[in-house]
Amino acid sequence: MTAKKPPKVAVASRLFTPEVGAASFRLQALVDGLRANGAEVSVVTTRPPKGSPAFSPQYRLSRWPVLRDAGGNVRGYVQYMSFDVPAFFRLLFTNADVVVSEPPPTTGVVVALSSALRRRPFVYYAADVWTEALSATDVPGVVIRVMRAAEGFALRRAAKVIAISDAVAEKVRQFGVHADRVAVVGNGIDTSVFGPAGDSAETQAPYFVYTGTMSEWQGADVFIRALPAVLAEHPGAGIRFFGQGSDEPHLRELAAETVPGHVHFGGVIPPADAAQWIRGAAAALVSIKPGQGYDFAKPTKIYAAAGCGTPVVFAGAGEGAALVADNGLGEAPGYDVDSVAGAMLRVLAAEYSGNDDGGRAARAGWVQQHASLETSGQHAAQEVISTVVRSEPAASEPKVGEKQ
Repeated sequence: MTAKKPPKVAVASRLFTPEVGAASFRLQALVDGLRANGAEVSVVTTRPPKGSPAFSPQYRLSRWPVLRDAGGNVRGYVQYMSFDVPAFFRLLFTNADVVVSEPPPTTGVVVALSSALRRRPFVYYAADVWTEALSATDVPGVVIRVMRAAEGFALRRAAKVIAISDAVAEKVRQFGVHADRVAVVGNGIDTSVFGPAGDSAETQAPYFVYTGTMSEWQGADVFIRALPAVLAEHPGAGIRFFGQGSDEPHLRELAAETVPGHVHFGGVIPPADAAQWIRGAAAALVSIKPGQGYDFAKPTKIYAAAGCGTPVVFAGAGEGAALVADNGLGEAPGYDVDSVAGAMLRVLAAEYSGNDDGGRAARAGWVQQHASLETSGQHAAQEVISTVVRSEPAASEPKVGEKQ
């Protein structure tokens, strides 16, 4: 009796370690989970930005040059296609039993077409629903319709769609994907990095921290608009932004006009550095503009902050607000300046009084139990491997031409 060959899994993504971002962390956890389950893994991705730390894993990592925007991101349709077009041909020559696709939908289409030609299944990893975010921006309607068609094409042709939450799964099913082909695997953060133990950033004045993407649909400007009310009671307070995004120029301009000298932009920093700034903050700021079709999102930065023990001030509604409010992770004041300012003042008061010491331990404990990226990566890996197992003949089924 011959031993079963290990499944061969290819992961196609424009972002991968050592690039900093939720997608990179999530895919690294998936790959780790696949290898822990005995799979042979190859990753089809891009060359990282200049200055990135060295990364030499024990599996096949295929990199290709890609166009990046002024901030070093693979963001924008020209940039996407600079990855997607070569990826189509690279995947045709990649030996795999199943391929995993990350958004954007254009990559999903490329993976779907190449998988059809190679007659193998693919899995779509739905961290969000791409066109829901587009609907909250100034993108022309025709672009949204084209991208929605592309997203639906990829989702409906996937052997399985793995979603990070029930809300995302529901959005996926609205594209006509049968519920049996949608699996919820959860989401989280690397608790070995974003945990309560470790150094904290030290500053002379209290500060709030915002980490990650700054997009129009997130509306982080509400925190800058709320800051004058905070400064009236705490004149030295400020906000530290780390990350980048399409809304960053607007945020910089607003900060210079509204609260000059109190808002600092630090760019993209390594996860360990981000964790230090989060630990030292009075609160981590997270926002999603309500009513734009993206209220189902649970931003990863919530887990990162709570994992460090730091309270979250979530400006918005829907799933993110419920996540914070229902699990004691901080404040969920709604999306208006007065309410946000009040929440910021409350967390500052709790920090000065020492009343939040127990809260920090409780938040970190909740994340360790419910939002470990290692756990969600293991779940995602098992779902990916199951598509290969189901495609093989069952042991009780005779092969073609074999007598029963």
